[in-house]
Amino acid sequence: MTAPAPRVGVLALQGDVREHAAVLRDLGARVTLVRRPAELEEVDGLVLPGGESSVIDKLARVFGLREPIRAAIADGLPAFGTCAGLILLAERISGGIEGQQTFGGLDVTVRRNAFGGQTESFETDLDVPELGDPLVRAAFIRAPIVEAVGAATPLAALDDGRIVAVEQGNLLGTAFHPESAGELRFHRRFLDRVAARAA
Repeated sequence: MTAPAPRVGVLALQGDVREHAAVLRDLGARVTLVRRPAELEEVDGLVLPGGESSVIDKLARVFGLREPIRAAIADGLPAFGTCAGLILLAERISGGIEGQQTFGGLDVTVRRNAFGGQTESFETDLDVPELGDPLVRAAFIRAPIVEAVGAATPLAALDDGRIVAVEQGNLLGTAFHPESAGELRFHRRFLDRVAARAA
């Protein structure tokens, strides 16, 4: 008898929740939309979607999720953050609003809105050696960048050297939106970690 597919949560407080849920289901995961601590307890991994990091931070506190998520990540729960989700996984933020907090886990400093507003959004192709060929098509929408890296490992950078994807243990973060560009390999990499920990 085969083991059931892993159950993956998508933090569903704000942002591009549906897009991540669709990609995860396409890859065979069972998906739970996480809005309450009880839902977090059911999942083997957690996706933190793009959106507005300060709003997600505030809502996580309102819904009593901030401390449970911090504790779960510290305990080894695999997590994948895109754009705002990367900010939420960072230990340190620059350019955050007053009082903004993160869940932490990734030993990096991330700058919010590093490229400016919505009109500065762009797409580009990235070489991500850990994912092999072809190049990754990456959509940057009011995106952050990784300004400084501690124990985390850079996975991808722009041509000017600015880091836009990192991983550390069970944590994975991208400054861009693979889910909106039809790019599945980051989600697969995340699900491999989820499956390994669940086993």
